[in-house]
Amino acid sequence: MNQQDIQAIRAIITRHKRWDMLFGLLGLLALMVGVLTLTVLFADMAIKGAARIDYDFLTNFPSRRAGSAGILSAWVGTILVMLVTAFSAVPLGVAAGIYLEEYAPKNWVTDIIEINVTNLAGVPSIVYGLLALGLFVYKFGFGQSILSAGLTLGLLILPVVIVATRESIRAIPQMVREGAYACGATTWQTVRDHIVPYSSAGILTGVIIGMARAIGETAPIITIGALTFIAFLPPAPVTDVFPFISFEWLTAPFTVMPIQMFNWTSRPEAAFQVNAAAAGFILVFMTLAMNGVAIWLRYRLRRNIKW
Repeated sequence: MNQQDIQAIRAIITRHKRWDMLFGLLGLLALMVGVLTLTVLFADMAIKGAARIDYDFLTNFPSRRAGSAGILSAWVGTILVMLVTAFSAVPLGVAAGIYLEEYAPKNWVTDIIEINVTNLAGVPSIVYGLLALGLFVYKFGFGQSILSAGLTLGLLILPVVIVATRESIRAIPQMVREGAYACGATTWQTVRDHIVPYSSAGILTGVIIGMARAIGETAPIITIGALTFIAFLPPAPVTDVFPFISFEWLTAPFTVMPIQMFNWTSRPEAAFQVNAAAAGFILVFMTLAMNGVAIWLRYRLRRNIKW
């Protein structure tokens, strides 16, 4: 190889390095646009609503007087709806993901199911609201209740949980399965003792990200009839009478944080806009907290995995 060929190779390497650097800068710019946009919006809500965030704001019911209005019924309703969503979507989604990845035969039926599950993850949330209105509210007779709202959001995040579960399982090396089968383990023993524990970090991350999406949804909740003004709380899930657990709250009317914000932003008074900013700050903080928990759980669980 002569000197001219070496110079040509160096020129090619230098040009490729420039393109790599340009691509890295573009990626950094895109990241900063997203992060800065979120930071500016979050800071704007914090500045506008900081004066209203106090104990009374968290423990008062909504009111027609902006100075005494609070979000008690909204954040309690949000927590109860998220509870139903988690109990309805997480077990079903994880089980479906495990079945599709470890048990289902590889044929055209499975391929159709996989395609539809992936497509359902991108369906607009209002479609789930219309489906739930006809199915849960009218067909099953659940009414405009916490149960209907939780099941609706459960349907919304179910494809996300299934996809996250499958991707987490796929990340496990095949040698783990082969080693378990070589030792005489059954498929269920392999899934229970190896697949699920090793993939739990990714599964939990997907679950919490799905929950973080559901907590901010408004369209499907409005569709099934969430109240925009409610001055009472649902019955308590825990009672002092045997069996100490009550399910009456599942059929109670409700409101959630996004609906309360929508109600306040539709009012012309500036004081209600401040209340909406304060509620939005709390909602974003709850969402960021859930994502923070996902990151912490992923780090904690992956640290203990040794292939």
